[in-house]
Amino acid sequence: MSGEEEENAAELKIGDEFLKAKCLMNCEVALILEHKYEQLQHTSEDPMNQVSQVFEKSLQYVKRFSRYKNPDAVRQVREILSRYQLAEFELCVLGNLCPETVEEAIAMVPSIKTRGRSHDDDAIEKMLNDLSLIKKFE
Repeated sequence: MSGEEEENAAELKIGDEFLKAKCLMNCEVALILEHKYEQLQHTSEDPMNQVSQVFEKSLQYVKRFSRYKNPDAVRQVREILSRYQLAEFELCVLGNLCPETVEEAIAMVPSIKTRGRSHDDDAIEKMLNDLSLIKKFE
C-alpha cells in the first residue's frame, strides 16, 4: 500500500501484507489452543506449570467469543464463507460476529458490497442462512 493511500477497512484497503495474511476465526483459534492445552497436560506432571497466564487468558477469550464449538461446524463455516470469494479479513469478521441480517453484514463488513463483486443482497442472505443452519444443528 502506498504511503499516500489511506487505509480503510470498509473498502478493503488494509495493506497488502494484511490482505495476503491467513486470518483465523475465534473458533479456529480456540480449537488450536485447546489442542495445545491438551498436549501440555499430557507431557507434564503438573500441567499448570506449562501454561502461561497469557495462554490461559487467550484460551478463555476465544472460547467465550467463539460462535461455533464443534470442529466440524468450524470447518463448514470456513467452507461456506470461502465459496463467496471473501478476503480472509471479511471471512473472519463474518464468522466471528455472525450477523443475522443483510443490513448487519453490510454494516460489519461494508466491503462485501463496495468491492465491485457481485454480492447482491440475495447472495448475502443465502450466505447468512447457510451459517445459521450450521449454528442451529451444531
